[in-house]
Amino acid sequence: MINNTVNIGIPSKGRLKQDTILVFNKRRLFFSKDERNLIGKIINPPKNYPEIKIIYLHARECIDQLSLNNIDICFSGLDLLKESEINIQKNILINKKLNYGKANLVLAIPDLWIDVQTLLDLDEVADEFKKKKKRLLRIATKYPNLTRQFLYSKGVTQFQLVQSLGSTEVAPYTGTAEVISDITSSGATLKANKLRILKDGEILKSEACMLVNKASSKSKSVKKIIKLLSN
Repeated sequence: MINNTVNIGIPSKGRLKQDTILVFNKRRLFFSKDERNLIGKIINPPKNYPEIKIIYLHARECIDQLSLNNIDICFSGLDLLKESEINIQKNILINKKLNYGKANLVLAIPDLWIDVQTLLDLDEVADEFKKKKKRLLRIATKYPNLTRQFLYSKGVTQFQLVQSLGSTEVAPYTGTAEVISDITSSGATLKANKLRILKDGEILKSEACMLVNKASSKSKSVKKIIKLLSN
């Protein structure tokens, strides 16, 4: 917090941005936006409240800036928080889950793998890859930390994570990877690309959250804004 101004990061685009704006609008808070520098402010601030500055950020960057105490409050996904490094998470509190932006991080395999239904089956496939093909089963993902933690916790250890830079669903068909770990809200995109979620392949249930910097949470001004946005 700078000069009694509470800095709030919100997603800069997409459905998550629109739903977050509604959180403010439902409390009769409306803000302007400078298109050039992605900074806005509340145009009808309530009396006796600190100034609120709105900063538009990528949902991942929002969490990084919150951890660094460059912003006080952030609206982002639980999946992105849990994917971040521990030294980032330790500086952030989950104030409220917001019941929008719901999606699941899942493991999905090609439909053609009809004998693979569970993680136990996948583990057997991974062993076959190592023994017969002399290489590790590849899993494409934008969530390496969560995917690795989940698989290790289930006893699946023979795999190689491949960073996904674009549409993760196409990885099995471009030869980049055999399996994917990706976020999905309905599963429709997976089905369209002939992929199937393992029966026990749900890694994380995610939704949008209001996150607060741990140090900022002790400020009276930030507490006041949190209460305003939580009611």
